[in-house]
Amino acid sequence: MKTALTELVGVEHPVVQTGMGWVAGPRLVSATAEAGALGILASATMTYAELEAAVAEVKKRTEKPFGVNLRADATDAGERVDLLIREGVKVASFALAPRKEMIAKLRDHGIVVIPSVGAARHAEKVAAWGADAVIVQGGEGGGHTGGVATTLLLPSVLDTVDIPVVAAGGFFDGRGLAAALAYGAAGVAMGTRFLLSKESTVPDEVKRLYLEQGLTGTIVTRRVDGLPHRVLRTELVEKLERTGRIRGLAQAARNALRFRNITGLSPVAMLREGFAMKHGNDLTWSQLVMAANTPMLLRAGLVEGRTDAGVLASGQVVGMIHDLPTVAQIVEGAVAEAGEILQRLGRQTGG
Repeated sequence: MKTALTELVGVEHPVVQTGMGWVAGPRLVSATAEAGALGILASATMTYAELEAAVAEVKKRTEKPFGVNLRADATDAGERVDLLIREGVKVASFALAPRKEMIAKLRDHGIVVIPSVGAARHAEKVAAWGADAVIVQGGEGGGHTGGVATTLLLPSVLDTVDIPVVAAGGFFDGRGLAAALAYGAAGVAMGTRFLLSKESTVPDEVKRLYLEQGLTGTIVTRRVDGLPHRVLRTELVEKLERTGRIRGLAQAARNALRFRNITGLSPVAMLREGFAMKHGNDLTWSQLVMAANTPMLLRAGLVEGRTDAGVLASGQVVGMIHDLPTVAQIVEGAVAEAGEILQRLGRQTGG
């Protein structure tokens, strides 16, 4: 199944595994690449040394193209860009828009730049700066998300830019892939579906918790870090939703202290991380402290399996997923189903 995305990055199938923090490590990314899709390594939760080792491990596991997700505002973003260039990584993706100069440097060295966007105006901006493609995530998506559904956001972006657009938010099978292609997208990006795979390193007990969720099993909350964040309704999240501002600050401070030993960050460094996440949003002090240790809250759930003290990012599609297939089965199944649907529609319309 060839599209503008497959031609751009050199993969077989128009499917992207998103760069989920603490989830998209070398095992999952290399399995995705071997399945013919685009796997994206999550580096925002890695030190530079850890990223260097992860890239090397992916390259040992596969010779196929893969990508790395970068934080454009990281203090060592320049060094990480140099690492991608040196190691010949095919794709650089960004959750926040990279600077124009960074896009130019990556492209000058043959690296495909694919930022994620949540609005048509953002897509227009990065396209003008030279981005090769964009991933557009609708409100159904997990983690930090917007309020506009993919069915509206996707066509608005497609009408605005003439670079390949990858649809994200609400996709988990071939029906979604066929629908996205019908809209005019060049492919789909999926997070929760790949999190719930055999190759995902998320603890089995946490995967079981995901599989038990219905369509109302997620909530978009600002209580984690002040930004809209779609997560599972865990005990911690429910507590944060009920907690008042003063009690919330105390709870947030306790959480920050609890995870300081894991992060190795000083209180000043943690606050600096929190301020970096504001991006013009009005945060309470409670939210600011929580923002500083949000990555550690995600780590507690997704790595340590601590559903009582962790945050579990999830898309709404979790209520439609009830199995743990291999990555190859996910990719091949979605592509085969989408192909059958498009052929059937073609016959029905005389195409």
